Amino acid sequence: MIDFELTQNTAGRLVLTCAEGAYAGVVPVRAFPISAPGEGVSLLGEDGHELRWVNSLSDLPEASRQLLEAELARREFMPEITRIHQVSSFATPSKWQVSTNRGNTELLLKAEDHIRRLTHTTLLITDGHGVSFLLKDIDTLDHHSRKLLDRFL
Repeated sequence: MIDFELTQNTAGRLVLTCAEGAYAGVVPVRAFPISAPGEGVSLLGEDGHELRWVNSLSDLPEASRQLLEAELARREFMPEITRIHQVSSFATPSKWQVSTNRGNTELLLKAEDHIRRLTHTTLLITDGHGVSFLLKDIDTLDHHSRKLLDRFL
């Protein structure tokens, strides 16, 4: 049951209105951003305390859901690697030329432990600038990409 409304104020900040009052500057945080992005979102006040919990984004009215998804998209930046073109070295640090769902880019892999296995086929790669890249399914990579990646796993 949804007992609140989400709107956006003139400054572009989320406003949560409920029986207790109105709270501006609400920050949404996903509980499971990779494994269940549409489930479990906490709405935090400016002081960092949880104001409301959303079990599923699909439970929200359309207008509130769209506002929440837009705010989450602004806060979360995690390009998805679709292809590895080349690596500068098989020792770290190394520069990787990759294609992502947001275009081609270069990432700096400072250490092999910056590649974290989330599931059997899902990896999270953090580059030297702190940007996290998601590799959803290593089994779907082309042969060349997989061969390069295997040298680091």
